[in-house]
Amino acid sequence: MTKCIFCKIITGEIPSANVYRDEQVTAFRDINPAAPTHILILPNKHIDSVNVLIDDDEQLIGHLFTTAKNIAAQEGIAEGGYRLIMNTGAGAGQTIFHIHLHLLGGAPMKHPMG
Repeated sequence: MTKCIFCKIITGEIPSANVYRDEQVTAFRDINPAAPTHILILPNKHIDSVNVLIDDDEQLIGHLFTTAKNIAAQEGIAEGGYRLIMNTGAGAGQTIFHIHLHLLGGAPMKHPMG
């Protein structure tokens, strides 16, 4: 099976502007930012989408959110507020089928989102 682009970023085959990495997750700056701060946070384990999560993934998904909180503080956007987005499926805007969080901040967010 061919690795997705995010798997190639995780393994270092494709360079990225990493802001965080540990044994479970990798976080890097989005190449097409939708906000002054736009960071993608993804598990190092390939998981296509929320629709295929299994019970054993619960701790890993929690770690994604804890990592997002820590990165928001590190980036100086925690106090002012930030948005976390996880798209599931093509109809929701998921274009890369490797589960990931978008961390957006650094400017007031617009509403409605949809």
